[in-house]
Amino acid sequence: METSVTTLDVSRYVYSFDEAARKAGIRFKTGENFEEYIEITTNIIGKSPTFPKFRPECSRLEPGRAFWIVGEDQAGEVAHVQALRVDDLTTTNLTEHLESLKACYADPKIQADSGSSCVCRAPTARNITGTVAYHGDIWLREDFRGQGLPRTFSSLAFGLAWAKWSPEFIYAFVPTWSIEKGVADRYGYRHREAHGSLLKIPDLGIEDDEWLVWLTRHELSELIKRTVTETLNV
Repeated sequence: METSVTTLDVSRYVYSFDEAARKAGIRFKTGENFEEYIEITTNIIGKSPTFPKFRPECSRLEPGRAFWIVGEDQAGEVAHVQALRVDDLTTTNLTEHLESLKACYADPKIQADSGSSCVCRAPTARNITGTVAYHGDIWLREDFRGQGLPRTFSSLAFGLAWAKWSPEFIYAFVPTWSIEKGVADRYGYRHREAHGSLLKIPDLGIEDDEWLVWLTRHELSELIKRTVTETLNV
């Protein structure tokens, strides 16, 4: 049974985590211009290059279909970034989407390097279909780590994704160390499967084997409703 989530619930949910971030010294801004986003992320020392999934020269990132979140410290310096996009997988599934390289390129046959490939061995990925949101390019500056902020920024992303798209699934990819140290748990994802994305893009030096983590729409709505109820009862 679908948990009833209202616009007011989502607003309260987003506001609560925005306030938590402000108390930690981070102010968020959002946008849909990914050329601007790439300019921001390219200048971040210590952050891995943004993958093609969020590069406007590679993927279709039309307004209303993708957005980014940037957190700045009190001095206006970038302390955090993340981005989300939504894909219509009604006639396909996540496994096919990934292995076709359409998750990375608008036209893989033309844009992808000849040695590029992706293999998805996560069994549940074949059941992830419909309106599907991808959450990625997550980075947090070292001096803000260890303060419980992963839940704050992922929850903000979840709330905004719900408000914009109400996706049937929201997913991400995380490295093994994130699973072992419990970071993925702190993000709020309830499910995980190994070898969700074995991605190779030689011309960009990418060769990853990451876990697939995800939430269903029902689980996300439950999370929003429960958090709002707990907040109101404080």
